[in-house]
Parts: sequence; C-alpha cells; structure tokens
Amino acid sequence: MEYMPAPAAPAQGHILCCQCGVPIPPNPANMCVGCLRAQVDITEGIPKQGTVHFCKQCERYLQPPGTWIQCALESRELLALCLKKIKASLSKVRLIDAGFIWTEPHSKRLKLKLTVQKEVINGAVLQQVFVVEYVVQSQMCEDCHRIEAKDFWKAVVQVRQKTVHKKTFYYLEQLILKHRLHQNTLRIKEIHDGLDFYYSSKQHAQKMVDFLHCTVPSRSKSSQRLISHDIHSNIYNYKSTFSVEIVPICKDNVVCLSPKLAQSLGNMSQICVCIRVTSTIHLIDPRTLQIAEIDGNTYWRHPFNSLFHPKQLEEFIIMDINRVHEKKKGAGAGARSNKHTLAEAWVRKTSELDTDHQYFCCTHLGHILNPGDLVLGFDLANCNLNDEFANKMNPQHIPDVVLIKKSYDRSKRQRRRNWKLKELERDREATDTDDERQYQDFLEDLEEDETIRKNVNIYRNADIPVESDTDDDGAPRISLAEMLEDLHISQDATGGEGAEMLT
Repeated sequence: MEYMPAPAAPAQGHILCCQCGVPIPPNPANMCVGCLRAQVDITEGIPKQGTVHFCKQCERYLQPPGTWIQCALESRELLALCLKKIKASLSKVRLIDAGFIWTEPHSKRLKLKLTVQKEVINGAVLQQVFVVEYVVQSQMCEDCHRIEAKDFWKAVVQVRQKTVHKKTFYYLEQLILKHRLHQNTLRIKEIHDGLDFYYSSKQHAQKMVDFLHCTVPSRSKSSQRLISHDIHSNIYNYKSTFSVEIVPICKDNVVCLSPKLAQSLGNMSQICVCIRVTSTIHLIDPRTLQIAEIDGNTYWRHPFNSLFHPKQLEEFIIMDINRVHEKKKGAGAGARSNKHTLAEAWVRKTSELDTDHQYFCCTHLGHILNPGDLVLGFDLANCNLNDEFANKMNPQHIPDVVLIKKSYDRSKRQRRRNWKLKELERDREATDTDDERQYQDFLEDLEEDETIRKNVNIYRNADIPVESDTDDDGAPRISLAEMLEDLHISQDATGGEGAEMLT
C-alpha cells in the first residue's frame, strides 16, 4: 500500500480556501483573493476608455454640457474633469485613490489609475486597481469660433472722443478692466480717435453702453442693419451699432464756458481748469477756487471746447508767490475746493530768462508751489484764442497765464515707478509716437490725484526695487498699501515637483 501524506494543516487562525484549498486568514467569503477576483469583477460596468475635448486656440477643456475650463496637464482640475465623466459608473463602488499615469504630452492620451473598493460575497470587501484611458480630441470652443469667424459679431459699440489727448480713454480702460466688462467681447479694435467693441449679442453691447453712461459723461445713438430674413419662420437677423461720444474735455484742459452756463454754476469765471473727468466734468476757477461739476446732459445743452491742446503747455518758473488766505465770496457763489490753496504768483517763462518780462496770475496750486519751482501752464496773453465765448469776453477778465501743474523730472519718476497697470488686449491699426507720452501723462495723473486712483486697480511691479525717501524731490508717489499683488500661478494646484508656494 502506497503511503499518502496527509494534507498540510492550516496554520493556527487560518482556514482553507473553499475553491483552491490554500490556507488564508478567515474572511466572510471563505475564498482567497485570487479566487474571489476570478468570481467577481468589481470594475464591471465602469468604462475603461473615454474622450476629452480640447480647444487648441485657448487651451481649454470642455466640461459638459457647455463650460470650457483652463486645466494644466496632470492638475487637480483636469483630474476632477475626467472623474466627472465616469461619475455615474463609480456610484456602485467606493473610490479610494485616483491619479495620473505619465504619458507623452503630445500623445493625445490621458491615463488615470483608479483604486476602488466594493463589498462582495457575504460582506467581504474587495479592492481593485485599474486604468482608464482618455483620448484627447480637438474641438474649437464657441469663443474661439467667434473670433476666427470675423463676421460673427451681432453688435458693435463704437466709442469716440474728438480730442487730441487720450487721458479719458486710459481712465476708461482701467474701469473696464476693474469691472470685467471686456469678458464678453469678441474683439476690441483701436482706431485713431476711439475703440470698437464687438459682441455676439445686442444685450452685451447694451450693457457696455449703460456702463459708459455711468462712468464718463457721454451720449449715444443706435442703429441696426438687416442681414437676413427667414420668411417661413418670420425671423429677422440684425447687426446693431451703438455710437457713444465722450465729451471732448480732458483733465488739465483750460475751457471757456458760455456766460449762461457760468452764471448757472454760481457765477463762476468763464475761464476754468478741468481738474478731473469721472462721471462728470470737474472744473475749478483758478481765481476763486470755486468748483463745479457738469454732467453729460448739461454739457450737450451748453457745449464748450478746450482752448489749448497739451502740446501748447509752456514751462514757467515761480519768481514770487503769496498765499491768499481769505477771499470774499461773490453774490451767489458756489462751493470752494478744500484741497487747493489760492495764491497770487509772479512767473517768468523759462524760454525768456534772459529778459525781465514777468507775468502775474492767480493760481489754485498755492499748496504745492514755492519760489524757484517749475510749473506748466498756458500763455493766454500772447495767443490767439479762437473760441466763440472767449472772443466776446472783456479782455480784463481773461488772465495772462493759467498754471496747470507743477513740473517734475519725468525720467526720474519713470525709473522709480514701482507699480504698473494692466491693458486691454486689442487690435491696433498703427502706433503713434505720441501715445507713449500721453500714457506717461496719465500715469503721472494717477500719482497726483488720489480720487481717480481709487477707481483703478494698481499692481505692484516686483522688477522695480522700493527706494528710500532720502532722494525724494517731492514728486507725488503711490504708497505700497494702495497696490495689489499681481499673482502669476506658474504650476497647477497639486503642488508638483518644483512648485512655488504662495505666501
């Protein structure tokens, strides 16, 4: 008789698998892992392949049904997008872990390694790892499609200002950026005297027109052109055009009001200086410090023009200056400015220093001017004022010189300017050599006027170091407290190797 060895007894605390007889720790199914997996596949019903749509133009992924989101490769956002595609199938299992398997960036493949658990026979919990592969398919998003199709726009807002300087446009650009009014635009085109905003719907264009009326003094008119007409369904397809005209007055302009308007503003002098343009035109009388605000409707009823353009500014030197502490108010006079100081000054042109010719003037800049300072102004005594209201004025009421602003070293101000502004992305027809000078004028206005600065997002420029105040020539500067941090997240939020921490 041949001797048959007895089967090995299971170790203490172990049982034999009911299928293959291998000693295993006790479990509710009484099966080893291999036999359990042969009997049950917990990933059954979960798709192992899928597709992800990607727009090459804007590098965004489609999140169904119609949202396009920006995702970096192997980022947390892209992982969430891929998992949402199989979310319904994962409802029957418990997701333990998910992560990307590295693929070539140009392979048009995304591979996800998923770990899931599920309760199977007699309450036994089985864990399984599997891979889901996504094919990246190219599809142009609606926004890029509108941009590529040049004639897709349904409405255009044409913003115009008939003036030489673009200060109001630079201010308006910052307001549009701050309130994100440019997000619905298909295209922004810059032309000589304005901007054109193209939209896919008339409602978005109307929203921009309403915004312009609230932020700058302007007027508008609209028109529409029939493109097509479906006679069967009675559907009309129009292209709408909104024409917005901004008042032709900019900051630092010298204006001459009509006698009727000057009287209605509290018997102001007809010769005034525009100190600011926001939703209204802010004027000041340099001889009395009387201030007034003119809205768009009032301006179009009583229009007036600027007497000079910025290139006609001349440089003067203060020979002597006396502050006027008390000035008697005239009958019916309006409010006076508390931020300015009235002064009487004797000035001389820097181009006429070899002569003894001096000019006497009243100025609203007494709080910042001292003898020896350089100041920019307009010479009314030696010019031909081609203005209908100025020509009818009594010559004794027209000042010889109107001082506009104190002059500082521009190159030094540019070097130590440790802040910057954002700009709208737009199509430019041609770059004017004068644009840079006008832009620098606007930046200096921001430094000098705190009221305008509150409506603008100013960003810290990390490339320019913060200088000490030891070499300060008194030029106005913007404090660090008023600046915003311009954050650029260079890597996805998963914080991969080499990712920078934002503090």
